[in-house]
Amino acid sequence: MSKTYELDVRGLSCPEPVIRVKKALETNEGQLTVLSDSYVATENIRRLVGTLGYHCQTDTNDNEEFVLTITKEV
Repeated sequence: MSKTYELDVRGLSCPEPVIRVKKALETNEGQLTVLSDSYVATENIRRLVGTLGYHCQTDTNDNEEFVLTITKEV
């Protein structure tokens, strides 16, 4: 069973959310859950993780924020 890591990028302007997600993926193994309040940041993160070979599931929470679940594609 792999560990789940969480990253909160709410309130940050691009490219900071993308940079933080990339760094988190480089330093941690397992599933990464990212909380974002920006549609643009969410789309940029989705593009990044796709090019790095990860799968990204995007949902919204009760506060209409984006919850991205990022896992390594096998």
